Amino acid sequence: MFARLNHKSPASQSRPEKPRMSKRKLTRRQQWRIDKIQEERSARAAKRDQVADEHLNDTELGPEQLGLIITHFGTQVVVESTEGENAGQHQRCHFRSNLGSLVTGDRVVWRAGNPTGVVVAVMPRESALQRPDPHGDMKTVAANIDRIMIVVAPYPEPHANLIDRYLVAANAIEIEPVLVINKIDRIDDVTREKVSYLENTYRALGYTVLMVSTKTDHGLDELREYLKDYTSVFVGQSGVGKSSLINALMPESNLRVGDLSERQQGTHTTTSALLLHFPDGGHLIDSPGIREFGLWHMEEDEVLEGFIEFKPFIGHCKFRDCSHRHEPGCAILKALDNGEISETRMSSYRYILRTLNEN
Repeated sequence: MFARLNHKSPASQSRPEKPRMSKRKLTRRQQWRIDKIQEERSARAAKRDQVADEHLNDTELGPEQLGLIITHFGTQVVVESTEGENAGQHQRCHFRSNLGSLVTGDRVVWRAGNPTGVVVAVMPRESALQRPDPHGDMKTVAANIDRIMIVVAPYPEPHANLIDRYLVAANAIEIEPVLVINKIDRIDDVTREKVSYLENTYRALGYTVLMVSTKTDHGLDELREYLKDYTSVFVGQSGVGKSSLINALMPESNLRVGDLSERQQGTHTTTSALLLHFPDGGHLIDSPGIREFGLWHMEEDEVLEGFIEFKPFIGHCKFRDCSHRHEPGCAILKALDNGEISETRMSSYRYILRTLNEN
C-alpha cells in the first residue's frame, strides 16, 4: 500500500506467534536454481553499478541538482529537473544499486549528462505506496503521495465496505483520503437514496466528500482546488470513471503519456507508475497497479484503527485480547448498542476482518 508504514500496536506485538511448520527440504536441483537466480541478480546489480560508476567518472556530467522521478524504465529512471533554467526538462538516468529501489515520486539529487545522467542520492520519503509482488513480498511502487482520491459512482453500485477498505488502508499509511462521488449526472431513482446515504455518512464522520460529473463539469473546480499543490492518486473499482476524471482535469494527459513513450524509445508505460502535472498545480501519480490499491498484509489492529469513530473506545474493553465480537465488557460493542457506532460500519468492519482471514 502508500509508505506502507509498518507500525504495530503493543497489543499486536504481544499476540502469541502461530506455530511454524517445518520447512520442506529442497532438492539439490531446486537449491541450484535458487543459487543461480541469486547469482544472476547480483551480476545484474554489479553491471548496473559499473555503468553508473562509468557515468559518474564522466567529466562532462553537469553539477548536482534536485529532481523528481517521473517514471521507471528497467534499470533506468526518468528524472525531471525541479530547479534552475532547466526546470521541467526530462532525462533518463542511471543509478547505483546501493540507492535502493527508486520509484515514481522520489525526490533525488542528480547530474545531467549526454545522453544519460546519473542519480547520486535520494531524499527521505514522506510516504510510500506498496503492493505485493507475485511472490507476496511488499514492493514500493510510488513515493511522496499526499492524498488518495477514492472514486465511486452510482454505477457500478457503490458499496460501503469497499469504500471502508480504502479508508482503512489510507489510515494505515497515514495519507489523507478524499471520497469523490463521480458521474452524479447518472443518479436516478434507483441509486439516489444509496448515494445520498454514502455522502451523508462519510461527511458526518469527518471525511471530505466531493460530488462531481465530467459530463456537466459539476464539482470539477472544487476538485481541482483539492488537487492543487498536492501529489495525489486516484483509486477505485473499474467503471467509476477514473480515466475520464483524469482526462477532464488534464486534457493533454494522453498526449503527454504518448510523447514520453516515444522519447523513451518505445518502452511501454502501462505497468510503470507515471507522474503527471495538473495545469493548475499539483501532481498525479497513475498506473493500473496504483488504481487497484487496497488492503494487503494488514493486521486486525490496523483495521480497527482505520474505523475512525472506533478510536475513542479502543483500549477500554474489559479484556486485553478482546475480539470485539461477543465478549462481555467490550467497549466497541457497548458503543454500537448506544448508537455511537452504526450497524453498517460495524458490519463493514467485520466483513473486512473475514476477508483478511480468508487470504
